[in-house]
Amino acid sequence: MSEHLDFTHETRPVRVVFRAGAATGAIAEEAALLGLRRLLVVCGARGAASARAVADALGPACVGLHDGARQHVPVDAADRAVAAAREAGADGCVAVGGGSAIGLGKAVALRTGLPLIAVPSTYSGSETTAVWGLTENGVKRTGQDPVVQPRVILYDPALTYPLPVPLSVTSGINAVAHAAEALYAPDRSPLIALMAEEGVRAMAAALLELAADPGSPEARGRALYAAWLCGSCLGATTMGLHHKLCHVLGGTFGLPHAETHTVVLPYALAHNARAAPDALAALDRALGTDDTPRRLRELSGRLGAPTSLAELGLKESDLATAAERTAALSFPNPREVTEAGVLALLRAAHAGERPTGR
Repeated sequence: MSEHLDFTHETRPVRVVFRAGAATGAIAEEAALLGLRRLLVVCGARGAASARAVADALGPACVGLHDGARQHVPVDAADRAVAAAREAGADGCVAVGGGSAIGLGKAVALRTGLPLIAVPSTYSGSETTAVWGLTENGVKRTGQDPVVQPRVILYDPALTYPLPVPLSVTSGINAVAHAAEALYAPDRSPLIALMAEEGVRAMAAALLELAADPGSPEARGRALYAAWLCGSCLGATTMGLHHKLCHVLGGTFGLPHAETHTVVLPYALAHNARAAPDALAALDRALGTDDTPRRLRELSGRLGAPTSLAELGLKESDLATAAERTAALSFPNPREVTEAGVLALLRAAHAGERPTGR
């Protein structure tokens, strides 16, 4: 953070309940505090068991369970969830699961204005933001609207136990990406800088502990804590090259969300390094290194996460299209975004080369 302070910081109201058993033990009380009596629970197929437990804990206040969440929130999936909420006469929505489920809940809130309660089961941190995303005809659109900000977030480490270590790692590094870009966002603040550095530090430590002992409630709790910090940074700042590139790769080519963030992040940071030295210095401190891009790539490989876009199925022939579409978007970034620059970044990420930029 520069010695010359000049910033604006806005905090949106949200209630956070963080404790073991919160998913089922606190949901009914939290819904009642919001005055909600007819809640639709939304989830994906993978998280249906946890969602059913939450629905059961709501008792008669649950008017249905909709398990149609899909990656990148296709518009048709959002249409079906909105229809389900309207047909059930819901006065609120509970999203249980990872980023796809939370994203579907946000889509329902965006279309209907219904208040949203988030019960995350991964470390993406998307539950902390007013950012929504919808994919249609191979294009992922994102925006911000206060109506999609969850009114309550219930963090329960027990919900993350079914998440295998590889998915925990990619989910956690996805959260790290939120904090990393916040450190060089044009609308960052001193509070965001502190949260971002602590979030990255906490997540890296938690993932190492979690990989060594997947059943550790302490490690999973610390990862959720880190996800909350990192996600809050994303919710308060503007996304740059890393996020916009990942949106193109996911929306256009169907690449998996968290895995794509995990692969791209070291290369995006290396690309921006010389233009954002203070941000990279903060990340170096958080990770105990003098080369954050290399450290993140090594951490991913050590913990079994993918380290190249080729591993995720992206074809070399798709790189030029991805670069062109990303460079055509309008977004802030510390380094000028050019099609040639994005293409070079993508080629390195596709091959899994050592990221360089300083």
